[in-house]
Amino acid sequence: MGNNCCCCGSSTDAKYKPAAKNLKKGPTVPEIRPIVPTPAISKPPKPQTHSTPITPIKPKIVVAGYSYEARDSQDLSFVKGDRMEVLDESGGDWLFVEHQITGLKGYIPGNFVAAELSVESEDWFFENISRKEAEKLLLGDETQPRGTFLIRPSEHNPNGYSLSVKDWEAHRGYHVKHYKIKPLDNGGFYISTNKTYDSLPELVLAYSKNAYGLCHVLSKPCRKPEPTMWDLAPTYRDKWEISRDEIQLLTRLGHGNFGEVFFGKWKNQYDVAVKTLREGTMSTQAFLQEAAIMKTFRHKRLVALYGVCSEQEPVYIVQEYMSKGSLLEFLRKDEGKLLEFEDLIYIAFQVASGMEYLESKQLIHRDLAARNVLIGENNIAKICDFGLARVIEDNEYCPKQGSRFPVKWTAPEAIVYGKFSIKSDVWSYGILLMELFTFGQVPYPGMHGREVIELVEQGYRMPKPSSHSLPDEIYQIMLKCWDAIPEARPTFEFLTHYFERFNVTSEVPYREVPD
Repeated sequence: MGNNCCCCGSSTDAKYKPAAKNLKKGPTVPEIRPIVPTPAISKPPKPQTHSTPITPIKPKIVVAGYSYEARDSQDLSFVKGDRMEVLDESGGDWLFVEHQITGLKGYIPGNFVAAELSVESEDWFFENISRKEAEKLLLGDETQPRGTFLIRPSEHNPNGYSLSVKDWEAHRGYHVKHYKIKPLDNGGFYISTNKTYDSLPELVLAYSKNAYGLCHVLSKPCRKPEPTMWDLAPTYRDKWEISRDEIQLLTRLGHGNFGEVFFGKWKNQYDVAVKTLREGTMSTQAFLQEAAIMKTFRHKRLVALYGVCSEQEPVYIVQEYMSKGSLLEFLRKDEGKLLEFEDLIYIAFQVASGMEYLESKQLIHRDLAARNVLIGENNIAKICDFGLARVIEDNEYCPKQGSRFPVKWTAPEAIVYGKFSIKSDVWSYGILLMELFTFGQVPYPGMHGREVIELVEQGYRMPKPSSHSLPDEIYQIMLKCWDAIPEARPTFEFLTHYFERFNVTSEVPYREVPD
């Protein structure tokens, strides 16, 4: 799911700019030209008959990878496989297209389509997923048979790919095997050197007919989850304010840091989550400025912010709905208690990945905790409320007032000196890991906030829990997150790679196919 934008401020791509000439300024000297009589033209010049013909610009055609139903007057419905010509790509996450069958024009979400005949348009190609995510997608759906597969870009070879295949063995049950697809110097690909193919589709076709040393013949592409909708509709791509009468509050889900949280509907049809801000919680103007920043952040591990209803109190924050609620409550319920260790590793990876994105954008969360991570189907985790702590006016977020400040999650330099940074978020991530691997246990059990502040300043750190299974290597990662020196704490980039590559078993990273 690509969601980055160019903010360089340049109106013309640099590669199309003419090279600047190195001119030295000096006194202007008038140019002296000889007087030459203009020759008389008796006949008009003959037209050139051998001019180079102008090559017409080939239209850009995209093909739908998913079906989509129009949501307002500006967008266009389509079904999987439909072809559309792109007329305008300047709409951010939305493309303005003409449908090749109906002739209708309108906006479509850009992450629902791919260029025709490109590898991205293939059902089996997954553009932006990790090895661990590939395994979850292949194993998460029990209806997918042995031989279900996907191809993804290689993490290590920029020109190569990885093939992930669902397999079954009596002593292991269902699991995933991975194979490297290597590029040839003159184009083409291979898994084993004695069988080479000009393209990925040719390779897939061949291994769909014969396993040629793979664990199983490729049977069917893995089912793709539908992409995230970053806006409710194209009308709201540049519009923050949502009409309050379009939002229906249906079920109270709980009480958040800033007010109540509801499950609701937009236009009585589309699921949304709605946070209602308590009056006086924050300046509406300050919040809207922060929300304008928050809405520009696009990452599959961040909850999508759709818009706000701010023209009257209480202010509504309308965002993506996650069916399982907060990670904290999920861990404490029966369903969460059934999570296996590998599932916990997967959640730790997802949170680190979302924070790595915020780290790259130099945005500080300030309140990273299990209560601010939401869970959806198949244990998908997304971070919420990033950035809101900066504009809160409640004493829960002021270190100098009250005891409700979340000191158990906050780095000592942030508590004592008010120094929040991405490194203080890393400290909080270490606390979140303890919540995760103890299934929602309150950090520093039996201790109150003031006691925690004093002991942490003296060098105390939470011990490895005896009531839950926690490998030493993960506990050591927690201790690194809690280093007294902020600069000595790991980056979220490191933490993402650590949990992505954390092997629960002694599984071979990649299988070799004999030549």
